[in-house]
Amino acid sequence: MSQMIQLKLPDGKIIELESGATILDAAAKIGAGLAKAALAGKINGEILDLRTPLTHSADFEVITVKSPEANGVCRHSMAHIMAEAVLKLFPSAQFGIGPAIENGFYYDFLLPRALTSDDLAIVEKEMEEIIKSRSPFIRRVVSKDEALEMFREANQPFKLELIGELEDKTITVFSQGKFVDLCRGPHVQDAGAVKFFKLLSVAGAYWRGDEKRPMLQRIYGTAFATKEELKEHLDRLEEAKKRDHRKLGKELDLFSTQEEVGPGLVFWHPKGARIRHEIEKFWKDQHYRNGYELMYTPHIGQSWLWETSGHLGNYKDSMYNPMEIDGNDYYIKPMNCPFHIMVYKSQVRSYRDLPLRWAELGTVYRYEKSGVLHGLLRVRGFTQDDAHIFCTPEKIEDEVREVLRFSMKLWKAFGFSDIKAYLATRPEKAVGEESRWNQAIESLRRAVAAEGVECEVDEGGGAFYGPKIDLKIKDAIGREWQMTTIQFDFNLPERFDMSYVGADGNKHRPYMVHRALLGSIERFFGVLVEHYSGAMPLWLAPVQAVVLPISDSHSEYARKVQAALRQHNIRCDIDERNDKISYRIRQAQLQKIPFMIILGEQEAAAGSITVRLRNGDNLTGIALDDFIREQEWIKDSI
Repeated sequence: MSQMIQLKLPDGKIIELESGATILDAAAKIGAGLAKAALAGKINGEILDLRTPLTHSADFEVITVKSPEANGVCRHSMAHIMAEAVLKLFPSAQFGIGPAIENGFYYDFLLPRALTSDDLAIVEKEMEEIIKSRSPFIRRVVSKDEALEMFREANQPFKLELIGELEDKTITVFSQGKFVDLCRGPHVQDAGAVKFFKLLSVAGAYWRGDEKRPMLQRIYGTAFATKEELKEHLDRLEEAKKRDHRKLGKELDLFSTQEEVGPGLVFWHPKGARIRHEIEKFWKDQHYRNGYELMYTPHIGQSWLWETSGHLGNYKDSMYNPMEIDGNDYYIKPMNCPFHIMVYKSQVRSYRDLPLRWAELGTVYRYEKSGVLHGLLRVRGFTQDDAHIFCTPEKIEDEVREVLRFSMKLWKAFGFSDIKAYLATRPEKAVGEESRWNQAIESLRRAVAAEGVECEVDEGGGAFYGPKIDLKIKDAIGREWQMTTIQFDFNLPERFDMSYVGADGNKHRPYMVHRALLGSIERFFGVLVEHYSGAMPLWLAPVQAVVLPISDSHSEYARKVQAALRQHNIRCDIDERNDKISYRIRQAQLQKIPFMIILGEQEAAAGSITVRLRNGDNLTGIALDDFIREQEWIKDSI
């Protein structure tokens, strides 16, 4: 007699099946309609293929197009459909990996020729034919030897490499048509279950990210369980193209990167530098107001510093080669923290001195592979808005809460209000006393709760040296960006033998918190440009007003207006070019200047101004003094 198993449904009901029945059988027992709509199943929280046999009692849920997990299943299946299409077009294709990723999927191929963007439409057409044919996904469990033989005959060296590293005695493969892949799944039953997709781009990708390995071609695509979700995502991508900070940076003359000088190194043009100055000035003022002191530290340090910190042991691939000075190796800094620690150790510290809150806009340099460099979002030289807090155990919770409060205030000042926290807790391998970890985690947890921030816990996801909170913000078009980090560190205080003298006269180890609010000035600037689509809020606009005399006869009055505005610290240019006023207004709008001050005969005679706003509205007959007085808040807008 077959053994019976019990499945507990989300509503608490229990269904019974024979052991060995599949997830699809379980869905059918609940209802024929549900079985027809099923894409996959969830067993004790793990998403599995509909053909997976059930061998034990468990919590059970059916994944349909309405489930949050549906898109992941669709994207994984779509990656295989794309691979099948590529194999039909290129029978000698060799396959790397093809995972589902956030908002999409990709697959890596070694092909007989380079693909172009025109090839995407051809691959898409072939995919549509496969979907129409409802090509089934066939799941098989094979031995490791069978898998090796299978992919050896298919001349798939990348798959053979992956199989060789597997410890499993049995391996799952999926096939549809002539395409066979090494894969755990889950996948839909047949290609007809997924329809809503779009191929987006082609890029190069080294096999396993190693520059010494073959360069493969990676096709990126996106897919969703519903047509509406796909349309919404494609519309968002189109909007993102318009907001691309690299495009706007060039159009607005904000910054550049120049390959001939060095990839990943940023040149700040005058307008971009003006915005950066305003950001940094605000940042510094807020830090002083919140009890921080600012520091400046060297750009290079001797090798022993990086050996002690552990960077040379764990981070050397991201550091630049040393330079020899007076017989000693010096490294350009990838981090600011060891320098702050050395300042701490420059004298004996008492518990009465703590907490110490030290912040620095410190420029660091890290080696990033050329293929991942991306405008301001991924660079090789950048300025961290870094800070370190050293305090006693008794004060740590107050300090963490204050950092979180400070972070929220800063983000709202820059126009971001949709913020979510992610709390990463102790991993299996960790340094530091467990009691310290528990205190730190609870401090982070209570701080998030006290500030009313939505929080998701990543159990075991902390670094080996301490738990952390990451804050992610959503921009104007709904994209999430990871920015602020509040990171405990139980490692560096030990490595550098940091201490303070406690009330008992004995030495104690201080708590150390790394803290970056904006992340880096460069990356934050890129996010800010895209959030506002280049139209910066008034207090950050590099040019707040431009004076536009209608003709040469109004130039003298225009210069007086400009001088008066500048006297009140309003950033103001003048455009006296011999072009039509309509053309100059259009140019100012393209530069996203908040105020265009138009001056003609009437304004000059009355000592007034006409103001055109960048949204197209006009304000006529305004007294200059009234305009200046109205804009006094520019200086103290935060």
